[in-house]
Amino acid sequence: MTLLILPWLALLFSQDRPNFEAQLIDSNVSIGYGVVVGDVDGDGKPDLILADKKQFVWYRNGDWKRFVMVENLTERDNVCIAARDIDGDGKVEIAVGAQWNPGETSDEAQSGSVHFLIRPADPTQLWTPVQLPHEPTVHRMYWVKTGSETYQLVVLPLHGRGNKAGEGAGVKVIGYEKPSDPKNPWKTNLIDESMHLTHNMTSKDLGVGEGETIFIGGKEGVKSFSYQDNAWFAGPTKESPPGHESYGELALAMIPARGILLAGVEPMHGNQVTTYTATQESAQPQRIVLDKNLKEGHGIVTGDFLGNGSVQIVAGWRMPNEAREIGIKLYEPVNENYTEFKSHWIDQNGMATESLTAADLNGDGKLDLIASGRSTHNLKIYWNRRD
Repeated sequence: MTLLILPWLALLFSQDRPNFEAQLIDSNVSIGYGVVVGDVDGDGKPDLILADKKQFVWYRNGDWKRFVMVENLTERDNVCIAARDIDGDGKVEIAVGAQWNPGETSDEAQSGSVHFLIRPADPTQLWTPVQLPHEPTVHRMYWVKTGSETYQLVVLPLHGRGNKAGEGAGVKVIGYEKPSDPKNPWKTNLIDESMHLTHNMTSKDLGVGEGETIFIGGKEGVKSFSYQDNAWFAGPTKESPPGHESYGELALAMIPARGILLAGVEPMHGNQVTTYTATQESAQPQRIVLDKNLKEGHGIVTGDFLGNGSVQIVAGWRMPNEAREIGIKLYEPVNENYTEFKSHWIDQNGMATESLTAADLNGDGKLDLIASGRSTHNLKIYWNRRD
């Protein structure tokens, strides 16, 4: 049996270097707070959608022409965007967050905003924003599936109301239910208020509850929540170990025949790329440090970018580290237990990563990478050119 398995593992975990070809899409990005992917115009091809400092824009797949949806929405910066087809018409619904003012945690008029954007008949023209109630310090938002045909817009503030330095009231994580007419009142659901100082979240269908399970990273570590019988309920949590008091970016993946892999940046805006997964030796999640040379890590995704059946992690950071380097790296497992990894540069010193995502943009079955840069003021596609 061993002789049959080992050659397969050798093939699986010893691949050539990743082959990505960078294409500059925009060299005039102000900050690039968030980039997401979705079909805006209904042509069947995924477009790029960007939350920039004072504009929300999209780039048409193919010619990558830039179109402004909304600009100068609030007095202060925009900060986040969520896009997903939630009604099955082949076009994404878009919500945005703005009035970015993390130092003001009490006054919702001066900090935070949530808007739904009503699309025009021609999506290349300006969209109409609809303001929704919100908590201060709105920071991230995602459309999360809560049933076979239902979704909620889950909004994550950075701080709890009135918080100072991560102490005080818990962060109110709220799910919004879109009515048929988005100008009518939206029903809201309080998902959680137990965490203090959160940063990002992700969601995945794990067969728990009626839709996707959300995972939120922050000061206390990672907590999960699922939806069933018209209510959110808490699931497993992973507290940060001593010395790693917070969790910034996070991503999930299913390891073949093994279970869930949780990848992240620790601590918040931190220097370490980590994974938690079970091994053959122990059923308890084992913390593996893949890299500790980042500075202000600000993006992480998982996927099979190499096409070898394993799961790789891609992470980016936005400030020069001790070696005066910024950029994006891919971390490849070199054994079947995911306890050892080797790293590959995707972009060395050309991307001060503010936001990072992955999608198959040209329908060739390969995951491409997309990143926006803060101090580099750019938006790039990294086309996956593996054989």
